[in-house]
Amino acid sequence: MTKSKKGVLLVNLGTPDDPGTSSVRRYLREFLMDGRVIDIPYLNRWMLINLIIAPIRGPKSAKEYQRLWDERGSPLKYYGEDLTQLVQESVGDEYAVELAMRYQNPSVESALDRLKKQGVNSILIIPLFPQYASASTGSVIEEVNRVVGQWQVIPELNYVNNFFDNDLFLKTIEERASVFMKEKEYDHYVFSYHGLPERQILKAEIKTCKLGECCNNYGAHNKYCYRAQCFETSKLLAQRLNIPQEKYTVSFQSRLGKTPWIKPYTDHLIAELATGGVKNVLVFSPAFISDCLETTLEVGETYKEQFIEAGGDSWDLVESLNTHPTWVKCLVDIIRKKN
Repeated sequence: MTKSKKGVLLVNLGTPDDPGTSSVRRYLREFLMDGRVIDIPYLNRWMLINLIIAPIRGPKSAKEYQRLWDERGSPLKYYGEDLTQLVQESVGDEYAVELAMRYQNPSVESALDRLKKQGVNSILIIPLFPQYASASTGSVIEEVNRVVGQWQVIPELNYVNNFFDNDLFLKTIEERASVFMKEKEYDHYVFSYHGLPERQILKAEIKTCKLGECCNNYGAHNKYCYRAQCFETSKLLAQRLNIPQEKYTVSFQSRLGKTPWIKPYTDHLIAELATGGVKNVLVFSPAFISDCLETTLEVGETYKEQFIEAGGDSWDLVESLNTHPTWVKCLVDIIRKKN
């Protein structure tokens, strides 16, 4: 009798199928119409996305994706494919490992269908977001539940809510950063994370959250506060890299709209650092596991240009985890312990 396999689903955010305007608009519509991403009433969200954001932002974003695209396509997608293959090779035939994108392709539904056809008796879902947020991890969980909820036989489902404090995850970033720190002395270090609207933090019903210094102390009382998780990630990395507290700053990027987002803002911080005499900065993007628009172009190029123009000398970006061997080991370790 053939032994049933254990399923593993790796899920990243997503990417357009190609860098053309129509594909980018389609991606933006699917992504931003998610009620966990833009949490306003449906009709208001529909009009905002379909009548304003997609038509106006689509062509601009397409130009950015064209800069990001290379001979293999979107880095977020092909690094995901390579990572999936490496993890599959590491865990062996006992497991079936599939990659999905929350938005666009390969879809969560198609990836789950492939696992179903392999007769898996359980599925471990790993949203590839180190810190939990409703708009990322929460959305993946909701989509998986929607799809599997339609199956006649529902297998055992397990989820990884976050892994920002996983030793091997932190070690991967430490190894990436050490290459830079051995070659140059830095005046300051920036940990830049994807931002969220402040209202989404407050809606999580974290009674102690004031969106201020309360996030400096992470524990059971605020375990689902995205901002607190980001501060804790930075603290753990700073300890491993021997970076004193006064030499690093936590900040947030990629704002959308006019409502308040969690602070401090990375683009505002840049000018403050340069005018304050900081010349050489090493910047991390610990909310992203793959090179993408937000890391390579936003942090790595746009922010670098702004820092140099403001009087800085160097702005170096620690590359994402991508397919680093220690990152592969991290996922294998999570899989074996959870499933």
